[in-house]
Amino acid sequence: MEYLFVYGTLQDPSVQQRIMGRTVVGTPDVLEGFYKSSMSMPEGIYPVVIPRHGHEVSGQVLEVTIEELLKMDVYETTAYRRIRVPLRSGRETWVYA
Repeated sequence: MEYLFVYGTLQDPSVQQRIMGRTVVGTPDVLEGFYKSSMSMPEGIYPVVIPRHGHEVSGQVLEVTIEELLKMDVYETTAYRRIRVPLRSGRETWVYA
């Protein structure tokens, strides 16, 4: 299993159901050293996290399979990069930034 920190649309159970075919109950956590902004895309305005010292983003950690993570890569498109980050809890996780 993989851990994924989500802070936007991937927290929505209906989005999870559409992408993975199931919903995941997340665990609250905090991504330090990033701030949450937004970017405009043809489909709408979406959140994005950007590295910034002294800032933090609250979100959820989802436990997903590699196959589900690859489905989320497709959902997030090339507009985001999936990177490894440590969270306040000490857990190492993926995040789309």
